[in-house]
Amino acid sequence: MSTVKADDPRLCWGGIASLEQGPNWVKPWRIPHGDQDLYSPGVSDLAGRAETASGVRLRFTTDATECTLHTQPLAEDGNFDLYADGNLVATVDFVAGQTATPFADLPSGEKEVEIWLSQAMPVPVRAIELPEGSRLERSEDNRLKWVTYGSSITHCRTAGSPSFTWPGVVARGKNFNLTSFGFGGQCHADPMMARLIRDQPADFLSVKIGINIYGGSSLGPRAFRPAVIGTIATIRDGHPDTPFAVCSPIWGHDRETTPNAVGLTLQQMRVEVHEAVESFRRRGDANIYYVDGLKLFGEELGHLLPDNLHPNAEGYRRMGENFLKEVFEVQGVTVG
Repeated sequence: MSTVKADDPRLCWGGIASLEQGPNWVKPWRIPHGDQDLYSPGVSDLAGRAETASGVRLRFTTDATECTLHTQPLAEDGNFDLYADGNLVATVDFVAGQTATPFADLPSGEKEVEIWLSQAMPVPVRAIELPEGSRLERSEDNRLKWVTYGSSITHCRTAGSPSFTWPGVVARGKNFNLTSFGFGGQCHADPMMARLIRDQPADFLSVKIGINIYGGSSLGPRAFRPAVIGTIATIRDGHPDTPFAVCSPIWGHDRETTPNAVGLTLQQMRVEVHEAVESFRRRGDANIYYVDGLKLFGEELGHLLPDNLHPNAEGYRRMGENFLKEVFEVQGVTVG
């Protein structure tokens, strides 16, 4: 067997903002690793969520018909998805503490391999192991690039597997190169996140904003709409004409009409997000779109919220399918 270390330049990382280099491993991050103190004061906050690998992929071209992903010991049970030339070959489970995950039965001949890492935990990668004599070359991801920002409902820890988060469903459906800034509990219209998105290459943008602000009572009626406007305006500084979908919260049981500690309901937040988008449209921004969260996941799907907040695996799949329909069919958003 031959081993390709994780820092080998022939391996292409997707969906990351930075890589942390360890003594014999590389860990993908979804914020700049060296600047995490500018984003979050501790690992229980945004930095801890950004260390997890939601939407992160490892990509290469090979003629091997099997390979093994070597990692540091993984923190909990989970799974990885492997695609060859865009087709799902296998979802492979692993258990907490495992360090080697084998993938078998890859198609013969040269193909583009993409391994989706677990969305639920950090994944420090040590190496890719291939049969002796197999070729491995770099495979650049030249697909149209989509950057999205949101809460745990975009992070999707409870998706069935890494590529079946709702952003994963959309990215595969549209053949996008995905970067997902979905952070459990940590979507609060943070200025540094808006700046990070502003500076990312992007052919399509989306944000889904509100539920963490409701749950954390982090912004009240006076500050919420200005924060949404500021997020949009900062992103627009780097992407003035890029198609941009701004989504309000999905259906939220009693949160619909029950004010939080600072007096906001989800129904009110949808009005505020809509009005923020309309302010830009009135000023000539024809490429920004309001997406009602109830169109993505409405009350009729409430049985797919086992904790009355987060969709289950089926709910995330349905949410991705609804995003594809609402954004690209109903609203007619064109990318590229």
